[in-house]
Amino acid sequence: MLTILGFLMIATFLVLIMLKKLSPIAALVLVPALFCVFVGKGAGLGDYVIDGVTDLAPTAAMLMFAIVYFGVMIDVGLFDPVVRGILKFCKADPLRIVVGTAVLAAIVSLDGDGSTTFMITVSAMYPLYKRLKMSLVVMTGVAAMANGVMNTLPWGGPTARAATALKVDASDIFVPMIPALAVGLLFVLVLAYVLGRRERARLGVLTLDEVLVEETETVLVGAGSGTEAKLPAGSGTEAKLPGGSGTEAELPGGSGPAAESAAVSGEPEDDGLQGLDPDRPTLRPRLYWFNALLTVVLLTAMIMEWLPIPVLFLLGAALALTVNFPHMPDQKARIAAHAENVLNVSGMVFAAAVFTGVLQGTGMVDHMAKWLVDNIPAGMGPHMAFVTGVLSIPLTYFMSNDGFYFGILPVLAEAGQAHGVSSLEIARASIVGQPLHMSSPLVPAVYVLVGMAKVEFGDHTRFVVKWAALTSLVVLGAGILFGIV
Repeated sequence: MLTILGFLMIATFLVLIMLKKLSPIAALVLVPALFCVFVGKGAGLGDYVIDGVTDLAPTAAMLMFAIVYFGVMIDVGLFDPVVRGILKFCKADPLRIVVGTAVLAAIVSLDGDGSTTFMITVSAMYPLYKRLKMSLVVMTGVAAMANGVMNTLPWGGPTARAATALKVDASDIFVPMIPALAVGLLFVLVLAYVLGRRERARLGVLTLDEVLVEETETVLVGAGSGTEAKLPAGSGTEAKLPGGSGTEAELPGGSGPAAESAAVSGEPEDDGLQGLDPDRPTLRPRLYWFNALLTVVLLTAMIMEWLPIPVLFLLGAALALTVNFPHMPDQKARIAAHAENVLNVSGMVFAAAVFTGVLQGTGMVDHMAKWLVDNIPAGMGPHMAFVTGVLSIPLTYFMSNDGFYFGILPVLAEAGQAHGVSSLEIARASIVGQPLHMSSPLVPAVYVLVGMAKVEFGDHTRFVVKWAALTSLVVLGAGILFGIV
């Protein structure tokens, strides 16, 4: 019964958010609470929720201060050179923009933290998607898949968990998997190319004169400074699509029809984008190398595990605010500017704590895992690595990495060893589900992604699940083809 209710609870949650019948926060709280009562353990709901909140509190703290830290770094201009380089490559071509999104997400993912990756990627690419009216779920989907492949780095989490659970060396898991993971990343880039061609066919390629292109390339997404990007004096604002369609493209600064309408109504233009120009008052060019060194030290400390990640970001945010904005009103303004993202993400994390707390506290996760393992056909014993890879795709989506790697993986490894399959093969296969895992409703970082991109979580889920699952299968197939798993 617990097995059926567990799967039914997950299905109910997904249907409600995909059909937009409930917000993700409401669904994460109300659905598990209701099923907890159905299970007959309503009296323990309080304990389950507190346990879940206790487990996820460090993650919530890390995300809160990480958003503040990287928000400040974006405000002061640390990432401007990187962003300009990516945007210079992308120009106004939807195909290049989508491919650039995948490349940027993959590069930034080297730090091993999904939240950081999504904050930087969205900050760089969001203005282009908005101005060209491109699909924002394409941006979130491509970024999540690229980060999912890179999340298998030894310091990213899953590989370390698999190594710990099966008592093997993380490098012995990751290094042999590099060819298969490279194929997976290549597949994401090819998929980005295909999606980009589809966007290009839908929108065309804007043809702007060099001055306007150069100006547009410097636009960054902001977090509430309200400083609009400026157009060169006397520039026109109409950008025609090829083929003489005559479609007008809104440009930063906005003096076209939308801006005129806003002026008549007396309301400021609001297209969902607050552009920050190269002369924004929050820039701190004299502190550029201090901020760069601080960020390198912070990421190094995170990778080397000198201190817990929440503590590192707490210290980093405090130091960044103090040095870059020594006056108290300026510090308050920066915190207020990023407060919406902080509240949205931390609120979602604590709501997810209710979901995970009920799943684990009622025993539904254990019963679901046991049912899956018990229903593996005996003839599949010699192919347990393949079975593990296939199971990792849905299981790491429906439960936390901790639950899968510490609860289910040891059982799968034991079953594999009985048929001569090594723990290393099982461990390698277990990480192929990460491209889909990064879009799981139980992954806090995904709420940073959809929150900053202003995308409904249900829309993101509908778009990304099929492509991310296919990416995972490509990695698994490449692993089998290369004889790695």
